[in-house]
Order: sequence, then C-alpha cells, then structure tokens
Amino acid sequence: MKMKMVGLLAVVAMMASSAWAGDTPNSALHAPAGSRMALVVFEDLECPACARAEPLLAQAEHDYQMPLVRHDFLIPSHPWSKEAHIMARFFDSQQLGEPFRQYIFANQNAIFKTNLREWADKFAAAHHTALPAFYDPSGKLLKEVEADTALGREIGIKQTPTVYVVTNSPQTPFVQVSDLGKLFDTIEMVRSSLPPAPKVAKKK
Repeated sequence: MKMKMVGLLAVVAMMASSAWAGDTPNSALHAPAGSRMALVVFEDLECPACARAEPLLAQAEHDYQMPLVRHDFLIPSHPWSKEAHIMARFFDSQQLGEPFRQYIFANQNAIFKTNLREWADKFAAAHHTALPAFYDPSGKLLKEVEADTALGREIGIKQTPTVYVVTNSPQTPFVQVSDLGKLFDTIEMVRSSLPPAPKVAKKK
C-alpha cells in the first residue's frame, strides 16, 4: 500500500512539474489566499458536460471544504452562453452569481437563446431582485468574460469543463483532473503530497 501511494505521488509530482514547465499564468492556477487547496474550473454555461460536472464539483467543494474558483470559457458555437455569463457576472455583484450558475446548469436543457431572459427573470424574482433591462450598459462585464476566456486560451484550455486541483505549494502547484470520475482520487493524491500544515500557537 505504501509503495502504491509513493507511485501515485510520483505521478502527481510529474504532472505538476510538466504543467509548470509551460507558460501557464500563475494568476489562474493557485489557491486563493488563506487556502491550502482549491478547485479551479474553466466552464461554459451552455456546455452539457459542465452541467453534468456541477454536482460533482459541488460535492468536492463541500466534502473537502475547499474553494471552487470558476472561470468563464466561452464556446463560440453556443448561441446563448455569452449572454448567460454576462448575466452571471451581474448577479455576482448581488452575491447571487453562484446560485445563478447552478440554476442555469440545472435548467440547461430547457434554455434557448429565445427564452434565456425569461429564465433569468424567474431567477431574479425568486431571489427578490430584478435583472435590469440593460445589465451591462458599459460593456464592462462582457470584457471580464472575454478576458477569462482569453486567459483560458493562454493556458491552453481546449474543452469544457477543464478542472484543476490547485495548491499553495510550489512543489505541487496544480494538477489537471484528466478524468472527472477520478476527481476525489486526484484531490486525495494532491492533498497527501502537501507538507504538513503549520501549527497554530496556542494563546496562553
């Protein structure tokens, strides 16, 4: 068993070293301040695979008490995803971005370009707020969505969802989850590769 774990850790270290050797921007693939580990996902709200992955990511976020960091990655062939991502950015400003994304994924099969606004209005009403007629008048939110997509391309993202387990350790900064069916195994491997957490001195 011990030899098997050593082998798994070697694989993790090799994957991380290989990824780190590229031109990946540090800004995207690191754990948020105060967190030892996090999940980072590049997703498209109209992507069926992203909708299927959502419950798994939510479970990992809950079970491991780790942040889930989302990045927009628009798929050009999806007719309504750009508008949905802009709406999600608007709802972020009202602390409703996460529930909105979950709502869109849960209802994805019933959403079309022609009724997206109707679904968004239903969400807003259920949360006692409103989606303005012009929710991105300056185009600021669109630029943020496009900047996230450009970041994904710079990293080398080619499909959605693309998921990483990221850490605050330079030894294993991040590992891409190549098979979402092995998400929890990957988290465990990465977690076991981290140095022990520093002990907090007790107050006298």
